Amino acid sequence: MVKTTGLMLAGATAIFVAGIAVGSTMQNLAVAHAQAGKVYELRTYTAPDGKLGDLHARFRNHTMRIFDKHGMKSVAYFSPQDAPLSQNTLIYVLEHPSRDEAKKHWAEFSADPEWKKVSEESQKDGRIVSKVESVFMTPTDYSPLK
Repeated sequence: MVKTTGLMLAGATAIFVAGIAVGSTMQNLAVAHAQAGKVYELRTYTAPDGKLGDLHARFRNHTMRIFDKHGMKSVAYFSPQDAPLSQNTLIYVLEHPSRDEAKKHWAEFSADPEWKKVSEESQKDGRIVSKVESVFMTPTDYSPLK
């Protein structure tokens, strides 16, 4: 009886430890997948007073096309409805294949001669962006967007 109880305890302990190891491995794989998989980037731009129209024009006429050239997929662009944000804020979402690709895309975009020219020309009468916020996101398991 004592021998059987000892074997059962040893077996249960082995199963418990194996379960923890498998769970830990699965969690690490999930984290790696989240870092390596498709990500969305939420960006919020604040424009100086009177410059929001210029910012919209730059996106409409140039930026989105240059994003496409560098593999930066535009998902959606938003204007807040309520003041004060409606007066100075552009919010948009980009899709990237991964965080690493996002970093690469932004570096290529920033170095693009066409972008540099567009940026300089659009700011000849002063800066049109005073603040940029960026948040990388992945959809939840229950999100319609996956």
